[in-house]
Amino acid sequence: MLMASNALSLETQLNSARETPLFYKVFALAGAGIMLDAADVYIASAVNSALLATHFATLSQGSIFLSAGFLGLFMGSLLAGYIGDFYGRKKAYQYNLLLFGTFTLLSAIAPNMITLIIFRLIAATGLGAEIVTSYAIVNEFAPIKRRGHWSGMTAIVANSGAPITLLIATLLIPKLGWRSMFLLIGVLAIILWFARRHFPESPRWLLSKGRTEEANAIIKQLTSRGLYENGELQDQNEPVSHISFAKGLTIAIIAVSATLLCQYTFTTWVPTLLLKQGISIVSSIGFSAIMMIGAPIGSAIGALLVDRTGRKRLIFISFLAVAILGIAYAYETATWAIILNGFLLTVAIYILVATVVSIYTNELFETSHRFRGSGIANGISKLLNVLMPTIVALVITNFSAAFLYYGIAVLAIIAAFVILIWGPETDKKAIK
Repeated sequence: MLMASNALSLETQLNSARETPLFYKVFALAGAGIMLDAADVYIASAVNSALLATHFATLSQGSIFLSAGFLGLFMGSLLAGYIGDFYGRKKAYQYNLLLFGTFTLLSAIAPNMITLIIFRLIAATGLGAEIVTSYAIVNEFAPIKRRGHWSGMTAIVANSGAPITLLIATLLIPKLGWRSMFLLIGVLAIILWFARRHFPESPRWLLSKGRTEEANAIIKQLTSRGLYENGELQDQNEPVSHISFAKGLTIAIIAVSATLLCQYTFTTWVPTLLLKQGISIVSSIGFSAIMMIGAPIGSAIGALLVDRTGRKRLIFISFLAVAILGIAYAYETATWAIILNGFLLTVAIYILVATVVSIYTNELFETSHRFRGSGIANGISKLLNVLMPTIVALVITNFSAAFLYYGIAVLAIIAAFVILIWGPETDKKAIK
């Protein structure tokens, strides 16, 4: 009884802790890892183009290369969930990065396409764990009052990786070839792995395992700057309304899948769809680049508002905005309207990325199975995205491109009402 009371007291301190140097270290290392995740996802398409251009790969081999990446992301998401919940966040966080870094470096010296595909599959398995672990780690270390803010900030850092990576790829690949990108990312991953060797274990996980003394030592560092006063925190000790793991998982799968399917479908296929509207290839790439400015802006808006509006309200409104803007985009013909609508749609989608993927999903689960729930939800979304290119191609070939936007709207509306009706409000609530 005394041990349970002591654990509750420690958790209350953790919930109210002001940000300390240890917390900033956790945020920086988690942010760096998830930026590598975002960078590698966007690198894959640039590398694949170079593989085809240099005849290192055939078209079918290039497709398998891309699919291997998504399959690895799926497997990594599931594995990270189980390792993190049963053996500790720190183990999951270290092994995944070592696996990713090692096999990304090996990809740089792959002698043929079959070997490269195998290395890519294994590297992506390590990468798939990064998005699960990084967001959840920040979520578990952050104080209640600022949990949404810091998780949203992690999403901003992650999404800034895309433009930076594309710029580097534009400079390096023409001069040094596609292998240089694997070499660069692999070296950065190994450096980060060394930096994370002394990463602290999650005190919430330690408390859930009854390892109170170890948790206390870390919580002392996290509370070195004192606690937020009661008046500064709303509902600081009121727990998230309890829901079963199955219900939380269902909500998470629907919300994450809808978010990422809308994201990948729109951002990946915009240039192609613009071409089908008669816009030149140069203009279509330029328009896409302008629209993608909405990604970090949307993430920033999500981080700014999520602790002020409440999770459910912001997510519901954002999903409805995606549905409305998606349908409107299908009928735009004027250049200015295409750019403006596409920009606004990108902003709305990335508000969801910053809130649903980085914050809300992790808050739906108790500490004992948070990594598994998040891992399964993210894994299934990755698996669905493996099928997405085939479905999109069939729709464009046999129907109108407008049907893609109808699909985005339907997904967004379903997810919006699932969150509204069944999703618990987790804003400024203690997570168990």
